[in-house]
Amino acid sequence: MTTPASPDHAEPWYLLGAGNMGLLAAHYLQRAGFTVIALRRDHMPILERTLILPNGDPVSLQLRCQRPPASETEPLVGAGPARERERSCASGPRPRKASEACRQHPRARSNDSTNNVSGIPPAGSAGLSRAGPAPTRPAPIRRLVVACKAPFSAAALGGLPLAADATVLRLQNGLGSLDGLLPAGARRVEVVSASAVKRDGDAHRVVAENDTWMGESGAPGGPGTGATEPPAWFGTLAGHWPKLHWPRDFRHRQWRKLVGNAVINPLTGLHDVANGHIFEDPALAAEAEQLAREADRVLTALDPTWPGDSLPGVRALAEATAGNTSSMRADMQAGAVTEIDAINGWLLRQAEALGIPLPAHCRIIVAVHARHPEL
Repeated sequence: MTTPASPDHAEPWYLLGAGNMGLLAAHYLQRAGFTVIALRRDHMPILERTLILPNGDPVSLQLRCQRPPASETEPLVGAGPARERERSCASGPRPRKASEACRQHPRARSNDSTNNVSGIPPAGSAGLSRAGPAPTRPAPIRRLVVACKAPFSAAALGGLPLAADATVLRLQNGLGSLDGLLPAGARRVEVVSASAVKRDGDAHRVVAENDTWMGESGAPGGPGTGATEPPAWFGTLAGHWPKLHWPRDFRHRQWRKLVGNAVINPLTGLHDVANGHIFEDPALAAEAEQLAREADRVLTALDPTWPGDSLPGVRALAEATAGNTSSMRADMQAGAVTEIDAINGWLLRQAEALGIPLPAHCRIIVAVHARHPEL
C-alpha cells in the first residue's frame, strides 16, 4: 500500500544501479508514495522486476526508465551479468589501483624502505573521463539514489544534470566513492543497511530485512556524524522502509560495517569460502585479527571516541552470516570488478595521511588485484 501524493512527493527519485539493493530501495520509496525513475542507457521504457519478501510474498516492481544525456561514459544499469554491467558503465581508463601504491609499502615489498603509500586516488575520483554537457540540458535531477558498484561511480555520474542543491542517497559498500563527483551544494546522505538481497533466478529475494541507518555526510560535527536533522522526506520514508533510523552516532555505525567488509569480504573472496569459515580456520582467523587491529588503529586516529576492539563484532557478523557468500567473493567468482579500493583502499588512504602503516591491508589489496590483472 502506497502513501497518497503530497507536495513532498512531487519531486521524483532517480535511480543509478537497479541491482539488488537499488531495487529494494526503489521498492520502499514507491511504497512511501514517491516516483522512482531508473536511469538506463538502453531504450527500455519500463523496468519490471520481482522482489520476493522475507515472508515469501512476491512483489512486482515497475520503474519508468529514462536515458541520461549522452556522454562518453556509460552508467551502471544493474540489470545483466557482471561483465555486461561493467562494460555498460566503465568505458575509459581505469583508476590507479590501491595495489599500485601498496607495492611501495615497506612490508608489502621487502626491498623498499619508504613508508610512503601516496598516489592512491579517492575511490570515486577514478581516472574515468566525465563527459561535457549535452547540447541541450534536460531538467536538473534533484533527488538521486546511487546504488551502482563503487568503482563505477564516476562513470555512472558522468554527464548527469544534477541540481546544485541535489539530495543524493549513497547506497554502496565502502567509503569515498562520491568524493569530488557531486556539486558543492549537494546534500549527500549515506546509507548503511544490514538487509540482504540476492538473485533468485529472474527474481530478487530479500534474504533479510534488517536495520538501515542514514546520516548526512559533511555534517557540522564532522563527516558522516549524523549531527544534522533528517530531511523532510525522511519521516515519510521511515513509515514504509522497515527499521529505518537517523542516528546521531551514524559515523561509528558506518565504520563498523566498513571494518566488517574490510575483513570478511577480501578473505572470503581470496579463499573462496563462506563467511563463517574465516574463524573456523586458524590461519584465516589470525589474518582477520590483524586486519581488524590495523583498521582500529586508523579509525582511532581519525576519531578518538572510536571504541576500537572491532574483532568481536566482526566475528559475530561472520557467525551470523556463516553460510552467506560475501559480495566480493561473488564478484571474484564472476570475474567482476571488486570494491576493494572503496573498502580496504579507503582505510589505506586515511592511513597514508596519518603516516600509519597497514601491511595486512596492503597485502590483501595486492592479492585481490593480482586475481584480476586485466582490470
